Amino acid sequence: MAATLAAILFALFVWWFSTGLVIYLDGLPRETFKWSMLGATVLLGLSWYGLRASSDDTTTGGAYLAFASALGCWAWHEISFYMGYVTGPRRHPCEEGCRGWRHLGHAFQVSLWHELAILASFGVVAALAWGGANEVGFRTFVILWWMHESARLNVFLGVRNINAHFLPPHLAYLKSFLTVKPMNLLFPVSITLSTAVCAVLGTEAAFTTDPFTRAANTFLATMMALAILEHWFLVLPVPVEALWNWSMRSRGAHPRHEPSKHRLTPAAALRSAGQE
Repeated sequence: MAATLAAILFALFVWWFSTGLVIYLDGLPRETFKWSMLGATVLLGLSWYGLRASSDDTTTGGAYLAFASALGCWAWHEISFYMGYVTGPRRHPCEEGCRGWRHLGHAFQVSLWHELAILASFGVVAALAWGGANEVGFRTFVILWWMHESARLNVFLGVRNINAHFLPPHLAYLKSFLTVKPMNLLFPVSITLSTAVCAVLGTEAAFTTDPFTRAANTFLATMMALAILEHWFLVLPVPVEALWNWSMRSRGAHPRHEPSKHRLTPAAALRSAGQE
């Protein structure tokens, strides 16, 4: 039980802290971005090494290393997008009244390079971690991709909470791709699929006697649970953004709380980058 709780708390802390760190770094002066990007690139290299080193390590430590390495790979994509290094060919909002397939095409354009970079990372992560005895890193990356794409599509199609005041000023044009609706038809599908996968992973973690398998599935189940939670935050009136108020200090003395009933949580804002 203690080992399971430790794995859950580790995953929760990394999710919370990494989200806030990206927001904090992105609020610093633009001249610091190159150093943040350099640090993220070094982390990416270390993460690739970690994935390779842990690919055949079936100890609990190997599960931790693979999980953290996958998160390090994903962090590079978040930072490179939010700092404007890897975005897309379109960097301006849609005109008023742009709808339908044309609007969808514009939404893909704002994050095209970002999405292609993620696909390239899939290939690298698969080459380093897929097929080995320890696939925690690869599976974690798959879940992160699912969280990203599902949130991205749901926010584009329409959810209740879209006031993205955590978005940096240089990405303000993304707001034209956010749609206000109580819910959309994709939302229940996303929740149902995520819940089913989470239940399977949680059951495997609960009933296995192998420490590695328990840690691995606990990490994966926790990330799926966070994906479900982030989706619910998109439609429920919960002021969860208070968890990341500290990350806004880089943009001023106090975070800007706009008097609106529509909010997009910081974590969901990061997941849904590019159209989201």
